[in-house]
Amino acid sequence: MTTLSPSEVQHACSLLSAPALMRLITEIDDNGPIPSRGLGRTLADLPAQHLRHTAEQARALGLVRHRPGVGLTLTTSGSHLADLYDAMARWARRHAYPAPVCDFTSRIQHTLALLADPPVPVSQADAQAHAAGSPTSAEATEDALAGPRDLLHEWLHTNPQVIPDVDHELAA
Repeated sequence: MTTLSPSEVQHACSLLSAPALMRLITEIDDNGPIPSRGLGRTLADLPAQHLRHTAEQARALGLVRHRPGVGLTLTTSGSHLADLYDAMARWARRHAYPAPVCDFTSRIQHTLALLADPPVPVSQADAQAHAAGSPTSAEATEDALAGPRDLLHEWLHTNPQVIPDVDHELAA
């Protein structure tokens, strides 16, 4: 498995933390296919143009597909993304992150923001604590994030379509 660069992870986390995308993926995961022409009724609080753009983006990323007579459904990648969102929300709830009371979307957005940042450098106080045999705050944070970070990286490796093609971008 190749290592992802910090910029690749940041780009993917930014893309995956879009509230409309989270809502679309989790709505279909929780309640089944969204009938044709039912997207606006299902996610009525989001502007129609924004919903269309989000659905198109989700299709382009291979997360959803339109099945005639059924509507908008999740692909295997989309279903696995819904599982990733659920795991992140559970992790955030268990760690009261970003606050003890918080909505699902905010928990995922804040967790993805944590995962987008490279590991925190060890401070001098942490280095002294580590030398004394105590875990440092940076180590404790990284240990706590290990599960969600591993799940995110695993999902990204099996879904490279959400990672920018740096060579293609440089050539353009």
